[in-house]
Order: sequence, then C-alpha cells, then structure tokens
Amino acid sequence: MNKYINFDYLIIGGGPAGLQLGYFLEKSNRSYLILEGGKNVGTFFKKYPVHRKLISINKVYTGYDNPEINLRWDWNSLLSDSEEMLFKNYSKRYFPNADNLVEYLNDFANYFKIKIQYDTKVVKISKQDCFKITDSRGNIYCSKHLIIATGFTKPYVPAIPGIEFAENYTEVSVNPEDFINEKVLIIGKGNSGFETADALVDTTAQIHLASPNPIKMAWETKYVGNLRAVNNNILDTYQLKSQNVIIDATIDNIKRENDKFVVSFNYTHAHQEKEDLIYDRVIVCTGWRFDASIFDDNCKPKLTINNRFPEQTSEWESTNIKDLYFAGVLMHMRDFKKKQSGFIHGFRHNIRALHHILEQKYQNKDLPSQTISLTPEKIVDAIIKRVNVSAGLWQQTGFLCDVIVISNEDKYAQYYQELPTDYVHDSELGKNNHYYTITLEFGLDIFKANKNPFAIERVHKENIKAASESAFVHPIIRRFSQGKLVAEHHVIEDLASEWLEDVHIQPLLDFFNIHIPDYSKTMQLEINKQISNLEVVAPSGVGQ
Repeated sequence: MNKYINFDYLIIGGGPAGLQLGYFLEKSNRSYLILEGGKNVGTFFKKYPVHRKLISINKVYTGYDNPEINLRWDWNSLLSDSEEMLFKNYSKRYFPNADNLVEYLNDFANYFKIKIQYDTKVVKISKQDCFKITDSRGNIYCSKHLIIATGFTKPYVPAIPGIEFAENYTEVSVNPEDFINEKVLIIGKGNSGFETADALVDTTAQIHLASPNPIKMAWETKYVGNLRAVNNNILDTYQLKSQNVIIDATIDNIKRENDKFVVSFNYTHAHQEKEDLIYDRVIVCTGWRFDASIFDDNCKPKLTINNRFPEQTSEWESTNIKDLYFAGVLMHMRDFKKKQSGFIHGFRHNIRALHHILEQKYQNKDLPSQTISLTPEKIVDAIIKRVNVSAGLWQQTGFLCDVIVISNEDKYAQYYQELPTDYVHDSELGKNNHYYTITLEFGLDIFKANKNPFAIERVHKENIKAASESAFVHPIIRRFSQGKLVAEHHVIEDLASEWLEDVHIQPLLDFFNIHIPDYSKTMQLEINKQISNLEVVAPSGVGQ
C-alpha cells in the first residue's frame, strides 16, 4: 500500500471541470493532483450524449477579434491564455460532435501539463486531520482540501412503481432499426428525452413523451438546459397530427404484461382523468444525480434538490463538511434551472472565481482587483469596457457580478471581476458601507409573463427613463451598503448588445455623479479647516 501526503488540493474527476481547476492550480504553482478513473480525461463525453450531438454551441465566426467577447458564443472552450487551446480549432460546426470535445479535453490536459493520475477509481473518502481518499488498489491519498469534479455519475430515476422494468437513456439502443413499428413511451421532456425521440421518429409507430409539467422552451426561459430548438422537431409531429403525443401527466404505475407495458397515467390538464396506455418500449430520460456513496459518514455531504446535488455555500463549499468543495455541473445547485452553471460555458467562469476564493482563504492572496480613480468618469469608463466584452457576466447573467468597493478613507475604488453575487454579499466585501455590483441580466421574464418571445415591445432608445423596462440582456448597476440595496440603475438595452452610445453612458454618469462621494469638496473642506487652525508665527529675524 502506498501513501501520498502533502497535497494541498486533491481533485476527483478529470472532466472539463477538473481540468479547468487544474489549469489554475498549475498556473499558481500549487500542490495538487487530479484523480481520474478512466484511461483518459473526458470519459463521460465518450458516451454521452448517446446520439453524439452537443447542444453547446460553437460559433466560430462572430465578427469580433477580441478573444474575451468571442467566448460569449464559444460554449466549449476552457479558460486559458492560449489561442491554440480554443475549441474552434477542433470543430467548425455550430453543434459539434462529442468526439471533438473528448479530443480537445485530452489535448488541453497535455498542452498545459496538468497533473492527472489516470486509471484511479476512488472507492472511499474519509476525513480526520485531512481528507483521506482510497482508490481501488488500496492506495491512500491525503489532502487538506478536496474538490469533487466528478459530475453526475448515476441516473436520476423517479420513484414510480414498476420503473425498474423500463430501459434507461444510459443503456437503450441508439439504432433506430431496433424500434421499427413500435409504440414507445419516453419518460422525461428534457433534451435527452427529445434527443432520443428525434432519433427514433423515422422508425417508430408512435412516440409519447410524458412528465407532470409542460415543456419549457429555452428561448422562452433563457435557460439553456430547457428544451432547445435543435431537439424539438417532434413538436411539429404532435401539433400537426402525426401520431406522436406530448403528455402532461403523473405516471402512477408501470406493469409488465407479456411483451407489453401497461402504463397508468393521471393527466395534469384533463381534470385528473386517469387512463392506461399500452407500449412496446418504455425509456427513462429523467437526468442525473450525484453519488455520495463513497463518502464515510464522518464527511458525507448534505444533499438537496431531491438528493440530486450536494448542498453548497456561496463559495461552493459543502454546507456541513469544511474544506470540501464542488466544481463543474455540481455547482449548478446554486442556480438550478436558472443560470448556466450546469454547462461548460457557465462553470468555467465559476471555477475561475472559485480559484480566486481558494487563493484568498488558504494562500493569503487578495482577491484580484484593479484600482481606479474615484471619479464618475473613471468608474463609468471601467464599467462600459467590462460590460461590452465580459464573457462571464454574459454567460452567468445575474449570478456572477463585477464589484466596485469604495472606502470612506480613500479617494480610489477597487474593481473586482466576476465573483458570485451571493458570495459578494456573504463575504467581507458585503460588509462595506459603499459598494456596487455590475451584472448583465434579462429584464422581463417572458415565460412567467406568458408573452410571445418573438413579439416583445422593445424600449425606445430615446426613452431613457424606461431603461428598467428593457426585456433583453442589459447592464444593471446596484449600489449596496452592508448588503442592503441603496439604488439601482439600468443601462438601456441595445439590439447588438453594444453599450457605447451617449444614451448608454450619460445616464450612467448622472447616476454616479449622485452616488459617489465628492472627494474634491471633502478635501477642500479639510484644507480650509487646517488653515483656520494654523497659528501665524513671524519668521525668525523679521523686524529685528
């Protein structure tokens, strides 16, 4: 048995999240190791999605030269300082093949010489003075801080009597010829369910997709985990009477009778009508969950959201196990079905923020910030530059923010970039008497307002006073004092999301002319006070 000690950080999982954090730890010259169960990185994407088309976009041609702004439409690249290590060099397709991502992740690991130990399956995690991780060979690894970046390792299966008779997305055949003239029920109306239905529509007799709640379209909710247009072709076949059906219902029971499945439905929108329908196949496409079985009781993280996620603080630390952190899709607990932490283009920015937080907590490093002069012009200039290029604020609308902190004793301000908004208010930053958050956010919640997202009345650009009614993504600046909101300013929306005109800048200048201290007046008052207290003394020798 070997014993490995003196690691400051151990990361479990060599997927995109583990690699992203490994990149930052490598750049910081920290003591760390990534333990990966597979023979290469990115093993999840070797199989999933099963039909191989990613729904994370890869827009290579944007019209911009700035690499930061281009990340707004590059949802697969990890953050790095290398132009070579961008996903556009691996595929030009808007919806790329998952095999391209696997190749990219392995090249990323090798290019940056990230410290990974492959073929190392973790079977037990315990904690005494440090975390002790045991692998399948009996080797023990010790670390002060543990980061779980495994993603979801088990399917989430709803508690439906008889569901054990059904097939799961993780194991069902991907060959449409295996479903010729069959009637198929798909449980789950997310992207995996519709991905599966779209692959089978050529050969099946009928496809029913069922879950208790109506479909949520991503272009309505602005959440990319809801149903995407690339997977929704079967909706036409439902609405145009082509045998396939979308069902809102609770499934009470699944029974196996001979070679058929009898499924009992309790309809959501038919006055609780109940009905039994018969199918040839039942496929479960209900998502994934975190597996906490490898943790000893003395360090088992508390779970939440139907036990699918580890519960986390605003620093992505376990709420009940100190020094245990989570990276990647597991971070999505903090913005579940709201923002983009469940996807590479969201959690890559989260992980950079997590690294800065770890550096502050355990390495006594200040959070990175820029010092700017405390004038409305300088502050507005800094904000305008950021909101026009930042990928993190763009991807994680409202979840990540820039922060400006003003000290009462100084004539300068500190500008921090891309921190979790909740963390800002929970941390020492939130104890300041005078600070601002800068976010990019959508305005009108189209889905809740039940409005047509393609017929939204835009705010006229000359109607500056109505900027807060902007429906599309736009900058919002909020002033806080010790966590309490003092004032809020919206920069009016722009069709191209370029906030560079006077209509964007002048109202923001007016806002800061009101809301930052006038230090020129303060300094003059102090000078006048000092002058009035001076004693007039004649120079030596005068009048002698």
